[in-house]
Amino acid sequence: MPRGELRIYLGAAPGVGKTYAMLEEARRRAERGTDVLVGLVETHGRPHTAAMIGDLPVLPRRTLRYRDAEFTELDLDAVLARRPELVVVDELAHTNVPGSRHGKRWQDVQELLDAGISVLSTVNVQHLESLNDVVARITGTTQRETVPDAVVRAAEQVELVDMTPEALRRRMAHGNIYRPDRIDAALGNYFRVGNLTALRELALLWLADKVDDQLDRYRAQEGISATWEARERVVVALTGGPEGETLIRRAARIAARSKGADLLAVHVARDDGLAGADPAQLARQRVLVESLGGSYHQVLGGDVPAALLDFARGVNATQLVLGASRRGRFAQLIARGVGVTTTARSGAIDVHLVTHPQAGRGRRGAGMPAALSRRRRLLGFALAVLGLPLLTLLLSVLPDLTLTNDILIFLAGVVGVALVGGLWPALVAALGGSLLLNWFFTPPYRTLTIAEADNLLALGVFVGVAVAVSWVVDVAARRTREAARAAADAQTLATVAGGVLSGERPLPALLDRLRETFGLRAVSALELVPDARGRPGRTHEEGAWRRVASVGVDPAGSPGAGETTVPVDDRLTVVLSGRRLEAADRRIVEAFAAQAAVALRQERLAEEAATARPLAEADRLRTALLAAVSHDLRTPLASAKAAVSSLRSPDVDFDPEDRAELLATADESLDRLGRLVANLLDMSRLQAGALGVTRTAIGLEDAVPLALDELGPAAADVRTDIPADLPAVDADPGLLERVLVNIVANALRHSPAGQPPTLTASSHAGQVELRVIDTGPGIPEDRWEHVFLPFQRLGDRDNQTGVGLGLALSRGLAEAMGGSITPETTPGGGLTMVLRLPAADERPDR
Repeated sequence: MPRGELRIYLGAAPGVGKTYAMLEEARRRAERGTDVLVGLVETHGRPHTAAMIGDLPVLPRRTLRYRDAEFTELDLDAVLARRPELVVVDELAHTNVPGSRHGKRWQDVQELLDAGISVLSTVNVQHLESLNDVVARITGTTQRETVPDAVVRAAEQVELVDMTPEALRRRMAHGNIYRPDRIDAALGNYFRVGNLTALRELALLWLADKVDDQLDRYRAQEGISATWEARERVVVALTGGPEGETLIRRAARIAARSKGADLLAVHVARDDGLAGADPAQLARQRVLVESLGGSYHQVLGGDVPAALLDFARGVNATQLVLGASRRGRFAQLIARGVGVTTTARSGAIDVHLVTHPQAGRGRRGAGMPAALSRRRRLLGFALAVLGLPLLTLLLSVLPDLTLTNDILIFLAGVVGVALVGGLWPALVAALGGSLLLNWFFTPPYRTLTIAEADNLLALGVFVGVAVAVSWVVDVAARRTREAARAAADAQTLATVAGGVLSGERPLPALLDRLRETFGLRAVSALELVPDARGRPGRTHEEGAWRRVASVGVDPAGSPGAGETTVPVDDRLTVVLSGRRLEAADRRIVEAFAAQAAVALRQERLAEEAATARPLAEADRLRTALLAAVSHDLRTPLASAKAAVSSLRSPDVDFDPEDRAELLATADESLDRLGRLVANLLDMSRLQAGALGVTRTAIGLEDAVPLALDELGPAAADVRTDIPADLPAVDADPGLLERVLVNIVANALRHSPAGQPPTLTASSHAGQVELRVIDTGPGIPEDRWEHVFLPFQRLGDRDNQTGVGLGLALSRGLAEAMGGSITPETTPGGGLTMVLRLPAADERPDR
């Protein structure tokens, strides 16, 4: 059975018209004769969306009961039984009611697709799993309902339903998205122009990435290797040399000229596994690339131009940036070099050859290290000087040996010297052996004259073979040593990286691992202290250096106080104390020093984030407060003003009952306004630590009725069970009343109709516990602490229900009186708030 096709309408925010566009497509399909079924559409009370359904067949929803409330969901079994060609299922990221077959609606859609039924659906960018945290930082609102990106990316078609922020706000203002009582709060919070612009950009970029994936798959399927310039991609080739930073900045400027261009840096490593480029330089250049918004890549290859072009074509690059050759003119005459060869093979890719200070100066690398140890080289010279005369003496006493046999035996001796001592002892042995063969074994004897041409050729071949074998042995030994060194360096880097990644503070972990690896007494990272203008100070001035991190005993406080100094950049230096490092070790230490700069930056970013978090939280609370208070203040003020204005109007003559009702409305509204202002004042005093508390003995049987009276008729049906012999509590009467009012009001708000909350009290271990029990929807245990955050209400998506200060303020007031408030699950469903206060007879100062 062929799998159904999924088409998703993606939007940046609610209200852009995703559902409307989806229904338009469903109607077009139906007009073309497709069997279309509307499985589930959320109109959210929008008349234009509801009208678009028109005469399309609509499947009745399945009703589920959860915690004494009824919910409707997609009837998956009915859709499978009906088997339409196309089904409309709105809101792909929706979480199903417990008891459904699947936990998420997208899982229902997957089952429909597996059954061969095509699906139209919708999703907002804030519901994509990979962007959920980004959207939360932008809007201050965390979306609990998400859908995996892979589900959306797997759709056959994803269509962006786009709308400018200004147009969307106009739709909101005209009442086409939310109810009128929610418009002001929405425009001032989630639907700000900045938020909508950022969300729109996220949606466009996410869809562009999906289009890129589709293009890559198509090119792979069709075997297309030519570059398609759909988007500018600039690749910069790095050799690990000092010119890398110049090339990176040049490539970044090229990429910046095209909006949305990608910057990629690539280093082609030798495929024989031997060390080539300077790891410290590459580490610094990688940091620079990533700081400029690019990405770093490393590939293996013996043919550098071919590897570069393979990578560039693989990422569909349009431009390639290379440095001018560092090889000298003579070397360029022998071979064309990487730049010229790459340009000749590049095809449609534009190649930029960038000049730099190192161009044409040759590769001034470190001198070639000796392949073998000094002891083995001396032993090889000894074998050449002493062994060849002994070999000559031995051959002179052996009878019936031809010149050919003598040459082969001498050649074996030269190979032996090469194996022991390397190139130079072998060359000495080859030269000495040729002279001994000529003098003692080539006619005429005891003279360097060679009478026969064949003998001359044999001696020439002997010298050539001896030199070639010596060279091969020396190169093999050198490669073996380089490979061992590269393996050791790689192992050290891997060990250091593992230590850094497993540590909570990367910079000290890096320095400590460096100290341990090289057996140092101490390692310190020093930074130049900026002057009054914020510029780096002078290195020779007193106190010019600041120790940002150090490990070990007696770490250096300035570069001159240590044995080895490794500069990282113009401001940061790593100083090693305890012993001087060998030249071969310095290269790997420079790589660690480059990582120290990255670690320092990570620590400082973490510190900045920690510093910014309270400010962001304060700003979020302030924003939430202003948005919510605007509603809470407006509602009672409007009610009170309407009542008073009606009473003062000379046009209407109210009877006593109407007058009393209007006065009661004004009185109730002003009481509500007074409670709000009192809550705000108390919360500000709590946060400032200036709340006055006067504790005295008070009985709950006296405090509870006062709190219920303040709540008015809404609390008339609240049931209480307070034992007559309950101990008094040690509390501030005024604050206790405020706590009780807020807790009971919260319980009344969430209790089902006809099931008012119950208040019970008991004493235990010197404490009095008051339980406020409701049988409402309850709260998941992992969200209990969230209900005590100020200016929030759990599960609310709007600002209709108030500022959400009640529980936050109640907990603060209870703790100020030496008590606590904790939530519990009500048996059978619901939430119980437990207020614990010290009993009066257990007060410590009595």
